[in-house]
Amino acid sequence: MKRDHDVIVVGLGALGSGAAYWLARKGVDVLGLEQFELGHPNGASQDHSRIIRLSYHRPEYVRLARWAYEAWAEVETESGATIVTRTGGLDVAPRDAAIPLSDYTDSMTAEGVPFEHLDAGEIMRRWPQWHLGDEHHGLFQADAGLADPNRGNAAHWRLAREHGATLRDRAPVTSLRDIGGEIEVTAGGETYRAGRVILAADAWTNDLLAHLGRRLPLTITKEQVTYFACPDPAAFAPDRFPVWIWMDEPCFYGFPTYGEAGPKAAQDVGGRETTPAERTFDVDEDAYARVLGFMERHLPGAVGPAIYTKTCLYTMPPDRDFVLDRLPDHPNVLVALGAAHGFKYASLFGRILAELIVDCTSPSGADLAAFRIDRPILLEDHPATNFMV
Repeated sequence: MKRDHDVIVVGLGALGSGAAYWLARKGVDVLGLEQFELGHPNGASQDHSRIIRLSYHRPEYVRLARWAYEAWAEVETESGATIVTRTGGLDVAPRDAAIPLSDYTDSMTAEGVPFEHLDAGEIMRRWPQWHLGDEHHGLFQADAGLADPNRGNAAHWRLAREHGATLRDRAPVTSLRDIGGEIEVTAGGETYRAGRVILAADAWTNDLLAHLGRRLPLTITKEQVTYFACPDPAAFAPDRFPVWIWMDEPCFYGFPTYGEAGPKAAQDVGGRETTPAERTFDVDEDAYARVLGFMERHLPGAVGPAIYTKTCLYTMPPDRDFVLDRLPDHPNVLVALGAAHGFKYASLFGRILAELIVDCTSPSGADLAAFRIDRPILLEDHPATNFMV
């Protein structure tokens, strides 16, 4: 077995698989290591759908989202898989919401993204599935939709291997050492060396950083989504019903019928704090009741018996901004963290990481400052948290 590589990617979920693909595509000798089996349910990277959108609260997110669509389009072209399905996206909120829609309109306006501002009556005229009052309004952006993690990750793995990458699963890291110009990684009983290492381990990030004497102030929660067997799933088909986000606290979000025989809904950051070792896969009945209550009030036609409820882990910096940066004390180690809303950017971030390693720069570099690993809030021991995005 080969022991020396140009780059080792630790963690082969969404961001890690993207990095492995884009590095291998650039001709880099890359080894990908995954502690579980590929496609495992233990983290945050597997399911039928994640929201992809241009409606975001800051202009740099909007710019990166545009490039994310381009990155996924390249993966789709090379793999033949359909990963992104455009449904349009609806952000709905009370007019006095905790998440002001003006942040989103200002960002999209600054970046020249077309959108519509709709009152409750117009929302219900277009999508009678909604039950709203005059105190509600919303934004519609036609390019939004869903990105399929099951297909996206599988495409990254397959294409990475076709470009020469070695991907090894069931290989947990037990040692990570900077040996002066190289990083030595022991995983699955084997020891490897590489000039660069990417840590894309999400909820296990601090476990890996501990080997290098570093820790990030991360909050890990157990979250869940529920697919509902509603009376008329065709009424929520992707060509008849958009992805949506309820922009308030609590925040809810949902999808049309896709992947299962009914729509999907969830609360954002509605779960309890946990650790990867302590989490369970049991349904949080309180969280389920909150989602069900919201759906009964505002989308009653989407309600039906639960097809199933799927759990996952959110791993969030205190500001819920991404981490995409080199370790200052170990510049040959890069850290990638999606902050529990990163799947839409997964292939783009993989491309950026490959650019930073191969070219030492990225066309997206100007927009990465907010995602530095040494930004002030990440240096605090007990920072205040704000998870609204």
